[in-house]
Amino acid sequence: MGYLRVFVYGTLKPGEVNYQSYCAEHIVEYFPAVANGFLYELSVGYPGMTHGKGNVHGFVLSFQNPKVLLELDKLEDYHPERLPQENEYQRQKIPTFGLDGKYLWTVWSYLMLPEKVKLLGGKLLPSGCWIGK
Repeated sequence: MGYLRVFVYGTLKPGEVNYQSYCAEHIVEYFPAVANGFLYELSVGYPGMTHGKGNVHGFVLSFQNPKVLLELDKLEDYHPERLPQENEYQRQKIPTFGLDGKYLWTVWSYLMLPEKVKLLGGKLLPSGCWIGK
């Protein structure tokens, strides 16, 4: 039986504001990772990622209990039965890569629709890396 794996790039990263509340007690392991996409600083104080050909830097978090995903869905304002534009983020499976460029796993992550990024005043982070304040 494998782990539930999630790619995080914002407030759920180790050391960021939501890691302790949502991840720390459930985490089995984590790895620095990169995913394909574009990363935006949003006017609301956290980032959003969209599909794209850039690189987004974050971590793959591994959890023993898959129910953690339900709590993450609530935090990310995602519900699978709502229309995509009604969710803040879209939970999707994406490929992830190690810092050496080698494929790691296809994992869950929370991406934003480009329209939502624009609505929230998104500014592209060319580095693909977000650091909380």
